[in-house]
Amino acid sequence: MTVNPDNLVLLFTTTCGASGELLGSDEKETVQLVWQVLNLITKKPGPVNEVLVKPEGGCMSEECVEVTGISAEALISAAPLDEALSQINTSAGNSFCLCTDGQLHLRQVLHPEASSKNVLLPECFFSFFDLRKEFNKCYPPEADRKDLDLQSMADCHTFSCPEKVNEKFETGTCSKMERIDDNTVIRARGLPWQSSDQDVARFFRGLNIAKGGAALCLNAQGRRNGEALVRFENEEHRDLALQRHKHHMGSRYIEVYKATGEDFLKIAGGTSNEVANFLSRENQVIVRMRGLPFTATAEQVLQFFSPSCPVTDGSEGILFVRFPDGRPTGDAFVLFSCEEHAENALKKHKEILGKRYIELFRSTAAEVQQVLNKYSSAPLIAVAPAPILPVVPQPTFVPSTIAAVVGTRDCLRLRGLPYDASVQDILLFLGEYTADIRPHGVHMVLNQQGRPSGDAFIQMRSAERAYLAAHRCHKRSMKERYVEVFPCSAQEMNIVLMGGSLSRSGLSPPPCKLRRKCLWAVGLLLSAVRAGRWRFTPSSSSFPLFLSLVQIVWRSPVHTVPDENKSGQQEQ
Repeated sequence: MTVNPDNLVLLFTTTCGASGELLGSDEKETVQLVWQVLNLITKKPGPVNEVLVKPEGGCMSEECVEVTGISAEALISAAPLDEALSQINTSAGNSFCLCTDGQLHLRQVLHPEASSKNVLLPECFFSFFDLRKEFNKCYPPEADRKDLDLQSMADCHTFSCPEKVNEKFETGTCSKMERIDDNTVIRARGLPWQSSDQDVARFFRGLNIAKGGAALCLNAQGRRNGEALVRFENEEHRDLALQRHKHHMGSRYIEVYKATGEDFLKIAGGTSNEVANFLSRENQVIVRMRGLPFTATAEQVLQFFSPSCPVTDGSEGILFVRFPDGRPTGDAFVLFSCEEHAENALKKHKEILGKRYIELFRSTAAEVQQVLNKYSSAPLIAVAPAPILPVVPQPTFVPSTIAAVVGTRDCLRLRGLPYDASVQDILLFLGEYTADIRPHGVHMVLNQQGRPSGDAFIQMRSAERAYLAAHRCHKRSMKERYVEVFPCSAQEMNIVLMGGSLSRSGLSPPPCKLRRKCLWAVGLLLSAVRAGRWRFTPSSSSFPLFLSLVQIVWRSPVHTVPDENKSGQQEQ
């Protein structure tokens, strides 16, 4: 952006905390504004203006009192921030641009404070000249700058390209193939669970976040975990963001750490054309629906929201989330054209669609990518898949334990995974052996509550590669936890995925209601035999019924996997 202002306003701020290179890093309020107007046409500077600003709370630091000489008594009758800023507009004229000594006065002091106090800054505070950068353009680094001032610089330099402060955060999409500079990404931790990407942008007000550069992180259950990855336009703004470590969002302090471009792509990057088309509509508000009936259609969703909150582009503004095999997950994302429609939609939280109440949440483009990536990579096994090989042979009599399962050990069992571990984390953990995994060969194991159990099974291309992977990766660390890796067979994997458990003592059958009922019936028959009230032989007509009950007891499948430490109690 090129401008030709008539006046430059040289602006300095003072806070009741740190000064110099640490200005604004301690989240202290502004107590003084000093400015001078320089006419670029006549090259004449105006008088130095000073106004005290009344802070809303807190006391002045000893450093501030010593440097400025401002006393606490003098601030009692001072003007509030919005009135003090309006005085700059009045004295500067119509055509002017701000000029500051570095980035801190505007980006780290005035913009964050105005945002926290809900003060609307005039338009002139969203562009400025950085004197340090302008001096570097005008003079070589080795030049003597002791006698330089703004007036002498104005005689030989043209101020034409000011820096810009983004007024609002722009949403957008990000491709996994995009290259992102590691020096532009941070991780924010400790966010309130209901915060949105706009709240994150508000926390970093004054710093330029890249388009679509705020990505809220989700846990393994698809819920926000209080973290966000933020991508800035350049390294300078990333470094300023790190200075906001432990600044507050409401009553919570937010931790800010360095992150990498790979971290950001893992959360916000996507490859689906369907998602890209859905998110290509700009300036839309996204609402997430959770708990939809599996038979829900786009027409039912439109009817659920109409007429007070029409969906953008009708059915084209609805994106259903599905498993790779096309089964619905019960989630969907809906677009609304304005905040008013979105607010009306959110008022329908927990209203009924069909026979189920629907949860509604404000969402983001990055959350859409995360949810779609989660379900499109490899499904979490919540229902029993078709067995790869026969699981248990037909018993010929009541076994004392399940028959030993034998077979080629061309699978891996991972035990002790972090509960928030994803398929991508497992692939990174296996490293060079990732190439030996069969297509869709990563299976996460869930417990009875539908949550990750800390176990996973990997189908490898050969027993040799499975053995090498187990040998090399055993007790490697993943997210500060060591993970145990064992070779196992496809039969063993299937028994666990169908609801059984695999422990050092052997395999345990999957429990279910039918199995418990049949076990009770077998117990009654055996009690009758012992009491002499009923006799039967293998050739009698009652014997096939007895064997059928036994087979049901030992072969009934389930749809969830019990915790290993509870399987013994269930058997008892």
